[in-house]
Amino acid sequence: MNYLGLFGKQTLFSTKASKISKVYCEGWPKPMKYLLIVGDGMADYPVPELGNKTPLQTAQKPNIDSIAAKGKNGLIKNVPDGLSPGSETAILSLLGYDPKRYCTGRGPLEAPARGINLGKTDAAFRCNLITEYDGKILDYSAGHITTSEAEPLIAAMKKEVINKTCEVEFFSGLDYRHFLILRNEPCSREIKCFPPHDAVGIPIFEILPKANSKKAEKAANTLKQLILDSKKILGSHPINVERIKAGKRPANMIWPWGGGPKPSMPSFKLKYGLKAAVISAVDLVKGIGAHASMEVINVPGATGLHNTNYEGKADHALKALETNDLVFVHVEAPDEAGHMRDPKLKVKTIEDLDHRLVGRILDGLKEPCTIAVLPDHPTPIAVGTHTRDPVPFTISSPLLASDGVKKFDEFSAKNGKYGLITETSLMDLLVAAAQK
Repeated sequence: MNYLGLFGKQTLFSTKASKISKVYCEGWPKPMKYLLIVGDGMADYPVPELGNKTPLQTAQKPNIDSIAAKGKNGLIKNVPDGLSPGSETAILSLLGYDPKRYCTGRGPLEAPARGINLGKTDAAFRCNLITEYDGKILDYSAGHITTSEAEPLIAAMKKEVINKTCEVEFFSGLDYRHFLILRNEPCSREIKCFPPHDAVGIPIFEILPKANSKKAEKAANTLKQLILDSKKILGSHPINVERIKAGKRPANMIWPWGGGPKPSMPSFKLKYGLKAAVISAVDLVKGIGAHASMEVINVPGATGLHNTNYEGKADHALKALETNDLVFVHVEAPDEAGHMRDPKLKVKTIEDLDHRLVGRILDGLKEPCTIAVLPDHPTPIAVGTHTRDPVPFTISSPLLASDGVKKFDEFSAKNGKYGLITETSLMDLLVAAAQK
């Protein structure tokens, strides 16, 4: 299903006051503040287990609904035609950075979040710890292995490659998400790697890295060999022996993907004239923020999963608004639930986002604020991976009249005043909403 055909008649009427109305007043003395809240992968298709409703339609989310009822709504396409519907593409797009220009790969976008320095000819790859079984990818996240378990496994890979070549480096990340660096590899964009979350159940030998040019063959062969060797190194590691005993999936193979060189991005302040901060648990979003010279705020207990510290993110967002013009808060949990194809968990992550983060922020706001809420892309339960469909979005500002939409979901958004946005970024709409 896609949302392009959902539009109907649009109406405009006033809505009942919500929490955010308490900070709206005319003639405020300070410049407008901005809050951008992204629930990664929240959008979905109707799910049979949910009575043929989407998780957004099913979830009890009074705070996000109040923002939608107070503001202006629509659908926005964050993934341009011809590009992969990854979070790197969607996040860059919604922030107003052309992914065709700045998306050099998942790895190089994430690298700054781990303090990894890249030279002009270096290539960074995301390096998942995965579960391989019977020659196929069984689990792209090795059963969501913990960071404490993953670090010794990455250390084992690091020790092995030190004895072979100084051109390969490994860096630990968060949970199953790590990094492989190829130094002095200027042809990295000519290597085709397959994202593991899109390759579950596919035979390994069908999706090993491939060179798209003669110059990239050596690097592609290095990656292939590292993947195959990793099974020997990690398969019998004590960490995995214990995981198997506990009935957990072993992290018995590495999987590099999303490789490329360091991008050169203009700062967010230069682009929009706004001092900005980003709050996220995942390296991709923090890395994009670092490339855009945003303040990157780390929240204790932020995990990127359903057990993340929602309250901590809310409190840090309110604090960051005191010294920044814009705060971008990203929550990964709905996306992970979509990848797991767990509709009940996805509903819960949306409700937690609403009750524990959005509601807490709305209660704590002390001045007028223009607020946007949206997913970056859909991660439908039915397919377990990202799609390129447009997603619902809402923007609420003291300067915007309500468009009459009362709920925030894929189908309610079709009646929003914004309609379908395909050529303008969410960030441009957000700034415009505070300038009318």
